[in-house]
Parts: sequence; structure tokens; C-alpha cells
Amino acid sequence: MSLALRAQLFFFLISLSSRMGLSRYIEDNEASDGLYSLLNLDQKRESEDFIFRRPLRCLDMLATDGYFTFVASRPQLACAAFIIAEPSDVISLELSDVSIDCGAGDFIKMFDGWILKGEKFPSSQDHQLPLHQRYTDYCSSLAPGGATSHSSQNVAMIFFRIHSPDSGFTLAVKKLHNPFPCNIMSQSPEGSFTMVIPHQRRNCSFSIIYPVEIRLTELSLGQAKSNELSPQRSGCSGSGDYVELLGGNGVDTSKMFPVADVCFSLSGLAQMKIGCDNSVVRLVSSGNYINRVSFQYRLMEHNELPKTRENSLDNFCTVE
Repeated sequence: MSLALRAQLFFFLISLSSRMGLSRYIEDNEASDGLYSLLNLDQKRESEDFIFRRPLRCLDMLATDGYFTFVASRPQLACAAFIIAEPSDVISLELSDVSIDCGAGDFIKMFDGWILKGEKFPSSQDHQLPLHQRYTDYCSSLAPGGATSHSSQNVAMIFFRIHSPDSGFTLAVKKLHNPFPCNIMSQSPEGSFTMVIPHQRRNCSFSIIYPVEIRLTELSLGQAKSNELSPQRSGCSGSGDYVELLGGNGVDTSKMFPVADVCFSLSGLAQMKIGCDNSVVRLVSSGNYINRVSFQYRLMEHNELPKTRENSLDNFCTVE
């Protein structure tokens, strides 16, 4: 991820975190200083060959392998670090050198996915594990001095509460290759991607946290039911194998607005503009076939964003 894109995504996460109440415990200048420290240290990493290490902030975003150490200078009651990798990677997290007091209310929890504004990505409908298995709680872990967690997709997070100064921990982040990426959070507002579900009964979402135009360039489904891009209200859900385009202002796909769906194979272009904070391509698979969708996406210009219209289903996202 480029430094400019990392800065843009970091400020986006700060904005969302403030709306879910996290910023009450974080001074604005600390979050800003943390961003520029992150960028400067990553520049240093690119020029030197060594194991990357740096301090971890109370609110942070990590997009590189390395060791990140948090030491509390004062009580920190609501901290979170968002970890993101390339679409074709999953993330391994390992805690070490932990010095917290679980009995006094301290905790460190790792989560398989992201939680923003109380919403989870991937949603419970799209994740293969039940919700309680997606959490790894250090205070409940049997491993002395540490705990490990492996994500199912290219995002993970850690959130923690520490009351006593000089208490803390070290987090090791490592990225691993995923041959069949599923449930991806895009690092960029433009690009292209191909999702493949090989004979598995599951749903895979590609989430783009920007208003974008999406172009489906190729779609291969095991069962064709229709020959047109249809509004979700008429629906392809009965086919069992289809692609949904979703829009909304949160990250939980089950709470987003269904814009359109496609349940036929195509080799041409089908496109849709989604003027929301989050735009999603979601591939639903019955498990009976090898399903594949390829698409391109680009950030919409300001003059392309929808205007607010009352009682209009076609303009369900408002842009301030």
C-alpha cells in the first residue's frame, strides 16, 4: 500500500472510530502524530534491511509485517489497532511480553475481521466461523505469556484496555498467502480483482470503503437463470449462485442496501455506480459449482455522487 493511500485509510478509520465513541479516549494530536510517525517509520523500513519494529499507538493501523510494542503512559481504556494486508494474504497475530492485570479489568482481544461502529466485517452471514470463535482473548488464553490468532481474510484487529502505566505487550504481525481470497477489504479506491469460490457453499464479499463505479468484466456461474442486470427487488437469490452489488455506510454486508444482482454468466461489461461510504461486490455460491467473478472499480468524482432525494430507493446513500 502506498503511503498516500495508507494515510487516507488511516484518517477514514479515525473518522469511523470517532463515530463509535473511541475518540473520547484519544487526543486528536496523538492520533495525528501517530499517523506521521507511522509514515516516517515505514519510509525508514523501505531503505533498510532489518526486522521492522515500532511503538504501537492507542489508535493505530498496521499494514506491514513486524513487531509493535505498546507501553501505557497513562490509563488507556479504549484502544484498537486495525491490521490490513494485500487481498491475497491472511494475517497471523502473536502476543508476547504481556504485562497486564486481567483481574483489575485489563484485557487484550484479537478479532478475526474488523469491528467499526458496532458492525463486523465480514458479517456473520459471510464468515465461516461462529462469532464467538472469531475472538481470541488473552485473559482467557491457556498459553503463558502470549496468545496467537489467524485471520480468515486480509483484515484483523486487536483491541485492548490497560489501566496501569508501564504495562503493555508486543504484537507480532505476519502475512501469509491465501490461494482463494474471500471477504476482502480493499486498500485502494480503484483497481481490479477476481474472486473464485471452488465448490464451496459460502459467500465472499469484496468491500471498497469509497463511493465507486463497479464494472463486472467477467462472470462464470454454474447455473444461469436470467440474462440481464436486475434490481435486487426482483432478485436472483432463488438461483443459489449469483453476484450482489451492495451499498451502505457501514461495514456489515447483511445491513447494506442491495443495489442489483446478476445470476447469469457474462463476458462483457455490466456496470453500476454506488454513491455510498462502502460499496461491495458479493459472490454467493451454493457449493455445487466453481463460481468466478472479475470486476474493475474506480472512485467516483464529486460531480458523480448522488443528490439526496426524499423517498427514493435509487439514492439511498447521502453524501455530506
